[in-house]
Amino acid sequence: MLFNLLYPLSDQLPVLNLFRYLTFRTGGAIMTALLISFVFGPPLIRWLKRRQKEGQPIRTDGPASHILGKAGTPTMGGFLILLGLLVATLLWADLTNQYIWAVLGVTTGFGIIGFADDFLKIRRRTSHGLPAKIKFLLQITVAGITAYAIVQITPAPLATGLAVPFLKDTLLNLGWFFIPFAMFVLVGTSNAVNLTDGLDGLAIVPVMIATACFALITYLVGNAVFAGYLQIHAVPGAGELTVLCGALLGASLGFLWFNAPPAMVFMGDTGSLSVGAVLGAVSIVTKHELVLAMIGGLFVLETVSVIVQVASFKLTGKRVFQMAPLHHHFEKKGWAEPTIVIRFWIIASVLALIGLSTLKLR
Repeated sequence: MLFNLLYPLSDQLPVLNLFRYLTFRTGGAIMTALLISFVFGPPLIRWLKRRQKEGQPIRTDGPASHILGKAGTPTMGGFLILLGLLVATLLWADLTNQYIWAVLGVTTGFGIIGFADDFLKIRRRTSHGLPAKIKFLLQITVAGITAYAIVQITPAPLATGLAVPFLKDTLLNLGWFFIPFAMFVLVGTSNAVNLTDGLDGLAIVPVMIATACFALITYLVGNAVFAGYLQIHAVPGAGELTVLCGALLGASLGFLWFNAPPAMVFMGDTGSLSVGAVLGAVSIVTKHELVLAMIGGLFVLETVSVIVQVASFKLTGKRVFQMAPLHHHFEKKGWAEPTIVIRFWIIASVLALIGLSTLKLR
């Protein structure tokens, strides 16, 4: 909004020319989202505690330490992330950019689904919210609309093309199959972040790491000169998503202040589903869907651990892990929660660096 209102006046007031620069507006978005988190975080947490009273329902089959140590902690803290993300993006981004609205749309849609799930858990005092089939149906509906919108916005042949890491000038034309593929990326990333959100601070830092990586990727992809130098596919208009990534980074950093061990509030599905959708949508726009699997490799590992556990139990009656997702397995083995969290952060950082290496290794 500030860009649309103030930049046209730069001829009369040269200082307003600052708003043309993505770096300036991204910095503004980071600071705005962070400030919103610090200002609205404490009153929101107090309000959630009053409304939820007993806090988020804790899984009875989970680690025993959770029943004692995490009881009474409120959930739906992801609303704070959404508030900072939406306000900062609307304030600092170019609102004529269609990619901005596509990503904000899927973020809001998945956030509403997550809110409904959290609300039902609190109301029923159970760890089960929306029925799985209904939740999945809603997710694929929102994902389908978003995937179609992105295809319509993106110029051919990028619209339905799949870029392959490490290979320059390689673009696999998936045709209309690209839409179900994009839906898979959106729903898969969203649920992968959701599965990772099980310990204090565990999910939000890898989200910040992935977001910072994609802030760089959107900036490079949106600039034809940089994209040409790196031999990656330039996507006109995608650079504006750098501002949105900055907003998510600032909002996530502010949320971490309250989610750091011992957490004052949990992200809940309200936050995990929506931030996962942001990462998925940005990767689709920038044609870095496969790179997302590397940068967000920790989310992939957590998801695979659940798939392996379920498949093994159904086929053989035996469990591979003591408990899934993977972080609970290490809890069962006796690792302290801060040890698990920090080591998983290190893994996320290493995987992100591997993902970023694809920008140069062609």
